[in-house]
Order: sequence, then C-alpha cells, then structure tokens
Amino acid sequence: MDVRLIWLALGAFAIGAEGFVISTLLPSISAETGVTLPQAGYLVLAYAVAYAISAPLLATLTGTIARRNVLVAAALVFAAGAVGASLATGYWPLLAARVLMAAMAGLYAATAQATAVSLAEPAHRARAIAVVVGGTSLAVALGAPIGGLIAGLVGWRGTYLFIAVLGVLAAIAILAMLPSTIRGEHRTLRERLAVLSLPGVVPALLTTFFYMVGPFAAFIYLAPLTTTGIGLEKAWLPGVMLAFGVGAAIGNTLGGQLADRVGADRTVIAGSVLNAVFLALLSLAPHLDADLRAPVFLALMVPWGIVAWTFLPAQVSRLVSLTGGAAPLVLSLNGSALYLGTAGGALLGGQILTHGSVYDLGWVSAIFPLIALAILTVRRSPRLAPMPRLG
Repeated sequence: MDVRLIWLALGAFAIGAEGFVISTLLPSISAETGVTLPQAGYLVLAYAVAYAISAPLLATLTGTIARRNVLVAAALVFAAGAVGASLATGYWPLLAARVLMAAMAGLYAATAQATAVSLAEPAHRARAIAVVVGGTSLAVALGAPIGGLIAGLVGWRGTYLFIAVLGVLAAIAILAMLPSTIRGEHRTLRERLAVLSLPGVVPALLTTFFYMVGPFAAFIYLAPLTTTGIGLEKAWLPGVMLAFGVGAAIGNTLGGQLADRVGADRTVIAGSVLNAVFLALLSLAPHLDADLRAPVFLALMVPWGIVAWTFLPAQVSRLVSLTGGAAPLVLSLNGSALYLGTAGGALLGGQILTHGSVYDLGWVSAIFPLIALAILTVRRSPRLAPMPRLG
C-alpha cells in the first residue's frame, strides 16, 4: 500500500471526527446558545447540505489546480473554521463556521478520493479509495469518543480546537508527503453530473440517501436517547460513542470482505435489514425493566455499529463495479448522497423530538433502511456499464 494514502486518510479522519462528534455536543450547544435540542440538531442539517452541494461545485472550480495545494488549502481553511466554531458567540456564528467547514470537507473528500485513484495502480484503485474512506470510519471509532471526552473535560469549544489541530496536522503531512505534480482533469459540472445517466446510478444514489437517513436520525440524537430514554448519566456518552465506533470500524472492514465473498448486493441487503432491526430495538430498550434497560442498550451499540457500517464499503464496491472508469465521479456524488441522507436524518430526528418523543427515534428511523432496500430490490444494478460520453 502506498504510505501516502495514510496521510490522505488522516485528513478524512479530522473531517469525520467533526461530523460525528457533534451528536455528543448537541446538548451542551443547546444549553449555551439558548436554542432547543432539535434546533441545535439543525447544525447537522446545515453542515450536511453544505457538504453535499459544495463537493461537486468546488471540485469543478479547482479541477486543474495541483491536488496537493487543494488538499492543503482545504485542510487549513477547515481548521480555521473549527477555530471559528470554538470562538462562536451564538447559534448563527456557529452555524456559519460549520457551513465553511462543510464546504472544505466536501472539497477535501472529493479531491482526496481522486488523488488516491491517481496514486494507485488501476487494479488497486478501489482499495486505495477504501483506505481514504477508512479514515472516516476511524473517526467514528476514535475521533467521536475522544472528542466527546474532551468536551466532558473542557467543554465543546475545546473539542473544536482539537479538531482544528487535526486539520493542521493533516495539512502539514500532505504538504510534506504528496508531490506537487498531481493535477486533476478539467471537467465541467455538467460533465461531472453526466454520470447520472449511467444505468442504475440514480437508484444506487437513492439507496445511499434513504439508508443514511435512518441511522443518522438516531445517531445524531444519541445523547438524549442515552440520558432521557435510558436514564444513563451524561458521563456515559463517550463510552456509548466508543462502543458504536468500535462496531463501525469492524463493520467497515467486514462490509468490504463480505462484498468480495458473498457479493455487494447481498451485503447491502443484509445490512439494510439488520440495521432496521437494531434501530427498532433502540425504541424497545427504554421500555424494559429499569435493571435491564442500560445493559441491553449498551449491548446493542457494538453490533448496531457493525451492521450499520457494513453498508458503506459494500455500496462503494457496487458503485465501482457499476460504473467502471467513472467510479471517482460517481463516488463523489455518492458522498453528496450520503451527506444529504445525514441532513435528512437530522431533519427527521428533530421532527420526531418536536412532535413525538425520544422513544420514537428508533422505530421511525427503521423505516428508512427498508425504503433503501425496496429501491435496491426493485432495480438491481447492471454491472460495468460503459462510461457515457462527457463532451
């Protein structure tokens, strides 16, 4: 494996840590900024929408610039946004800082995946992309609980300073390790979106979107589910996040292996069904006897993380086999679909808390992986469709 991929993954880790740690920070942010918990959750919505929109737009604008320069600039501006978030004096300045961070995160992710493809041999390109995406999985396993622990010690502002340091470290490593000679191909936005005409791509992206709505509606509001629903102290949150994150790291590896051994479609189907089951169990756990409630809830975290995260590498495998040479472009759009799903999860979870209760998060969220499953089974994807003409 090219060691330079690890430094690309470090940036993905920094970006992913911010995206996932927010769920542990929402109660503190809500209390300090004077907004409701669902309103605080809309910080996730704004971030996800900004990420989804910015990724293809900024990748188009920076397509011919040396990729090392783009990556370094994106990481540094991301870090500056994190510093701005740590200094924010209210809800709206914090939202603005997160939107800036999201734009840079989208640019970084799209450029890092394209750079990984450039660094790898043709036969190892999917594996190279998986290494970069693995930085995000590691962020779930380690970044989110570490950030939650820092928040417990010095407050949520300290967590954003920690994320800023990660961004600067990633920028320094990329500047030192990557050559300045790697440049992207100039593609207009129209050319980037032309891959949507490939057979099966739109259903695949819709599958990603609806799948991600479900687990993120519950994950974003994991803090109130843990404290209000289960009755655990706030100090348990980093442990709960760590348990889910360990499962996510296992699921990321397992999902890729299962996709190779039993097929990506079967892995995605199994992940969708099991994710729906575990989400439904999250609504069941708060209704158990008091002495069983916490142990059962904690016992669900690792296996839920495993089944929830098997989807992503298997879906990446599906898209790579589906689109052949257009894979980097489609995977960029898949990242946008993923974050739009995160936005949908934030909106859904906020509406559940506003019009229902924390006890409804699990079973309502469980509906959405099943919608993704329905899309997949109705329209099975053809394999190795030819690249459409882009000009």
